[in-house]
Amino acid sequence: MSDFDDDKSDLEKTSVVSSDTFKLRIAEAGNAPPCVVLLVGPANSIGRQWPIENTDSIIGRSITAHISIDDGSVSKSHAKLCLEGGAVTVMDLESTNKTIVNGNMLLPLAPRKLENHDQIKMGNVIFKFLERGQIETVSTAQTFDNANIDPLTQINNKGALEYKGIEYFKKSQLLDTPFSIITFDIDHFKKVNDTHGHSAGDYILKEVASDINCLIRGNDFFARSGGEEFTAILLGGDCKQAIDIAERMRTTIANRDFEFQGTIIPITISLGVSTKFKKDHSWLDVFDRADQALYKSKKNGRNQVNVIE
Repeated sequence: MSDFDDDKSDLEKTSVVSSDTFKLRIAEAGNAPPCVVLLVGPANSIGRQWPIENTDSIIGRSITAHISIDDGSVSKSHAKLCLEGGAVTVMDLESTNKTIVNGNMLLPLAPRKLENHDQIKMGNVIFKFLERGQIETVSTAQTFDNANIDPLTQINNKGALEYKGIEYFKKSQLLDTPFSIITFDIDHFKKVNDTHGHSAGDYILKEVASDINCLIRGNDFFARSGGEEFTAILLGGDCKQAIDIAERMRTTIANRDFEFQGTIIPITISLGVSTKFKKDHSWLDVFDRADQALYKSKKNGRNQVNVIE
């Protein structure tokens, strides 16, 4: 067995599932398009998959690439995947660190047809190709989702927030579009747990997350960023829009009757808002200001929105 085969077997993963789950995955796999799965690369993207549904899909470091990989060893437009007649080919776009399939370096601009489980190396990054209708497509997607979804509220978790914060901030810089953050806490949440029990606290967390998730726009992102803290990233939303959305969040929760085991539990939230400045170097600069604004809301009496501009 070659060194490449050793590496390949190390990267493959096997999962055991129940009979019913397996049948469901088989049914889902029948509709699964061909895709590439990240095996080696940025830690917060390992296991992420990208369906190949367009005729041409660019892989590269550029944030505008169809498959954008934040790794310095990958060229801005490194390679292209082409879908034609059900077959998928990969073509190196004269990249700096070349494109290698199963240990064989591709000539620039020369398409190579991909077969199931082929491995595609670009710089320090490795993808695996899965053909259409593969059950592994379903299982790897579920594994990645499980790593990025909060199990209680079923929305994105802190790890997913950190990844999206970086991605959206870069998009905002590249596209010269506004970038705003709303962060909020559930007021007196410890008192809810102490008075009504942790089951009531879990109920409140799930219901608040569900209610607020309905207010999130398609291009925005919402996550549970701490125990009772949540964060929304608004890409393309300026400060005024962010304040309007934050106020809508506040009134939605304040006007809602949260009933747990026959008891109405009054709930409010305190929110902070901030928008990207030209001097900001990362999304965390914006997040920190939003967090300061949240603290101001709590200090000034809770159940309100404050902004730091």
